Amino acid sequence: MNRVTKLSIYLILFILNSMVCECFAEKPMKPYSIDLADDILIIENSLMLREYQWNDGHLISRKILDKRDNHCWQLSGDAPDLFLPGVTAEPVDGTISVIDVPATSIEPAHGRAEIRYRLGELEVMRVFRVYPRCPAIACDFFLRGKLNPGSISSEEFKANVMERIATAKLHLRATAVQFFDMTDRENNLVMSQSLLPYRRDRFLKGNLLFIRDLLEDTGLFILKEAPCSDVQLATPGYDFACKQREMKLIGLGITPGDVHETRWTRCYGFATGVARGDEFSLISTLRTYQTNWRTHLGDRDEMLLLNTWGDRGQDTRICESFALNEIGLAGKLGITHFQLDDGWQQGHSSNSARPGGSLEQIWEQENYWAIHPEKFPNGFTPLIQRAREFGIQIGLWFNPSKDNSYQNWQKDAAVLIEMYQKYGIRTFKIDGVDIPDKQAEINFRAMLDSVMHATGNNAVFNLDITAGRRFGYHYFYEYGNKFLENRYTDWINYYPHWTLRNLWTLSRYVPPQNLQIEFLNKWRNADKYPEDDPLAPHNVPFEYCFAITMMAQPLAWFEAANLPPDAFELGKTIREYLKHRDKIHAGHIFPIGEEPCGTSWTGFQSIVDATHGYFLVFREFNERSSAALVVWNLAGKQIECKQLIGGGKDFRTQVTGENKASFHLDQKFSFALYEYSVQ
Repeated sequence: MNRVTKLSIYLILFILNSMVCECFAEKPMKPYSIDLADDILIIENSLMLREYQWNDGHLISRKILDKRDNHCWQLSGDAPDLFLPGVTAEPVDGTISVIDVPATSIEPAHGRAEIRYRLGELEVMRVFRVYPRCPAIACDFFLRGKLNPGSISSEEFKANVMERIATAKLHLRATAVQFFDMTDRENNLVMSQSLLPYRRDRFLKGNLLFIRDLLEDTGLFILKEAPCSDVQLATPGYDFACKQREMKLIGLGITPGDVHETRWTRCYGFATGVARGDEFSLISTLRTYQTNWRTHLGDRDEMLLLNTWGDRGQDTRICESFALNEIGLAGKLGITHFQLDDGWQQGHSSNSARPGGSLEQIWEQENYWAIHPEKFPNGFTPLIQRAREFGIQIGLWFNPSKDNSYQNWQKDAAVLIEMYQKYGIRTFKIDGVDIPDKQAEINFRAMLDSVMHATGNNAVFNLDITAGRRFGYHYFYEYGNKFLENRYTDWINYYPHWTLRNLWTLSRYVPPQNLQIEFLNKWRNADKYPEDDPLAPHNVPFEYCFAITMMAQPLAWFEAANLPPDAFELGKTIREYLKHRDKIHAGHIFPIGEEPCGTSWTGFQSIVDATHGYFLVFREFNERSSAALVVWNLAGKQIECKQLIGGGKDFRTQVTGENKASFHLDQKFSFALYEYSVQ
């Protein structure tokens, strides 16, 4: 072979190699995979795999694999995961469609598998969602056609099954976590119950079930994406049935009569995730999944919102001059959003300070949702212009018409869309909701979806969960944040440590960035609290009251005009907080220390990554100037803490093997926000 021939061969090989490399470069591996072959369906990403027997679409769980440590849950069930009492038809016509869903401004890119099949005259659609680098896979259910459960009663049908974990593992611990909203009458929002499964089903309430293998230090979680247990539709009175070798998630939230013959009816859904068996692994895996609920954009979703209703002026004060003055004072405080509550509209609601108002038959009253012509003779234009001077956005309160299961949802949506198109208003507090049946839920969701579509996903809803049959913490999560609670000094139901405790207990399982948390004018109604009560709001520094809200979406629940002059010193703290807020909220935020009770050492940790994050530490009313608090995932590490806001000083400390870090604050009712880094 001569030299020229050899060079030609080398050149050809080089070109072929380059073509192969370019081919692979142009077609990177997908971050997830959904494949059906040989009657086996596999849904997976880089962290988790779920395997089902296809069974013509009526899936039977076979395996759940945690790829991080290659731990496999072999599932021994021989029955489909979905069980509808009284429905005995065999599955037919199973199909699957795999869709690559691109990222939008409200959801990340992900894979979706739509599985459809028939059980007699009933059509079932299961929609799986799998996200990149998320050790959990979600599933939503839809039904249409005719659901005829034979001789099964409506009560018996409620015990339908939507997820089934049948395993040969014997030594398991099951822990159910139940949540409570309707916070106008509830002040203990989280409750858990654990058991070791035995021979008979034990029934547990809750949106969350943690399953721990006690021998192999591995775990699963099942999250029921539904309202809180006590207000779910068509509930049998429990959410989980647990016994040896079988755990079941119960309750699709429908009755047979809810299923439409030609339109899909959306049911409740769930997500199942894998983790190690320790608590941090389980809750951090859950939080990783929850970050996919709604893409969090700082300029749209972050807010430090002033709503004047907390001072009980109700609708007596709301008018153009009042609002312009409040906006100016809000600017002094560093507020980012000013929200007009009930009273901006021409209609007279039942929340009015004046008698005779109503929220019934709204659309039979002419111009109910027109801007009040006497209170705001120039519309909202002067408010928008004034707010723009301070970098403040205007928001509105709105109470949709619940007549006949929200049949007027299109008219309701049109009101909000007009406010967006005319004034650029995009933040709406949605109040007064009650969901008595599935049709009400369908129509209410349609209203929200319509506004989201018309605003290009720029709308943000503050969904009130203080009363009525509403959404809880794990449902309707894609629309904005949740307005957690009404608290008032007028009725002595505001104590700063109660607010701190509610946020602290929820933050183990719910992203606090998704909750609006209030701080009040602590000087109002001081005479209504017992004179010798050291925990009364007027005894707590105003800056401390605000600090309680930092890990959430702060809600200034007062009229700024009623604050004493010294209160506006808080503006310095707020402006410093806003410099760090987006970075803090980008982390996974969990509670640390002792449960707040008014006399504890407590706080929060925002975990940005393995080497960096934030601590927010509170010394409540106690005599301890120092305390060792249990923190997360830093055992044995040396950390450096830089003080940003509040008391305390920069310091360096060694976290113990039990994950304890020591903090020091000189004063009772003091706090410190630190940025930490692992050295």
